[in-house]
Amino acid sequence: MSILGWIILGLISGFIASKIVNRTGEGIFLDIVLGIVGAVVGGYIFNAVGHVGVTGLNLYSMAVAVIGAIVVLVIYHALFGRRVVT
Repeated sequence: MSILGWIILGLISGFIASKIVNRTGEGIFLDIVLGIVGAVVGGYIFNAVGHVGVTGLNLYSMAVAVIGAIVVLVIYHALFGRRVVT
């Protein structure tokens, strides 16, 4: 997959995951990074249980990336806590 494909996959999956976990977006740059890291983590998790990881820019890969991004986001919030805006 090209770099542009990873960025698009990362943006969409990171945005969806951040909306699922904490109902607000993390910002465009962090959503992209979260989605790309989530795609890698999701691919690793899916490969570990015997399924195919990210295969390209398609709905299956999007689901894998969203699941991975949710895992990454939950761990991120557990380690660093939520930021309180005052």
